[in-house]
Amino acid sequence: MARLISKETIAPQFTRYVLECEPIARKHRAGQFVMVLIHDHGERIPLTIADSDAEAGTITLVVQAVGKTTMEMELLEPGAEIQVAGPLGTPTHVEKVGTCVCIGGGAGIAPLYPIAKAMKNAGNHIISILGGRTKELVIMRPEMEGVSDEMIYTTDDGSFGRKGLVTHALEDLIAERGKPDMVIAIGPAIMMKFVAEMTRPHEIPTVVSLNSIMIDGTGMCGGCRVGLG
Repeated sequence: MARLISKETIAPQFTRYVLECEPIARKHRAGQFVMVLIHDHGERIPLTIADSDAEAGTITLVVQAVGKTTMEMELLEPGAEIQVAGPLGTPTHVEKVGTCVCIGGGAGIAPLYPIAKAMKNAGNHIISILGGRTKELVIMRPEMEGVSDEMIYTTDDGSFGRKGLVTHALEDLIAERGKPDMVIAIGPAIMMKFVAEMTRPHEIPTVVSLNSIMIDGTGMCGGCRVGLG
């Protein structure tokens, strides 16, 4: 069981939850997630760990309320206890490569943050490109700025940063400064597809996050398998 320490609305439909769960906080590595069950009659849902503090024994989840369970989570108050299993999943491979461009779109910024943080701690130069439909939906800006050497913002409506898509910013970055050593992109599937198509001709190592349907969280049932090619 994990105890809810605090909750905070950080953008429309986005809430930050801090949970007291020392065993998970101690073992968590960038790229891992937890399975959450908020009550005995609910559904188990996978949520990426957006941050952790091993000393405090806490993990942070940034959740967009888009379905039944995530909307029910918004009703939880500090002190509530929920079932959390994890950390699950293979951690993201982290190494010093040189210049790493971290691209986040909308809700994808939350799982991108711990990876960007780990890559920065490994000695890489981090250029972050964050995008959203509006300024309000470009979440976790202070956190990403804290682990990035350079920031580029884009919005669909031009309300913050440059108007356009994150792929436009990446295209200009490559044209002006040459190819980076690695690109990591997390966001809508269509965004990640076009990032991969843009980096492929340049032979830039690219990592994306495919969030498929998940049931047990361990891979045994096969529901989360994604065909490639």
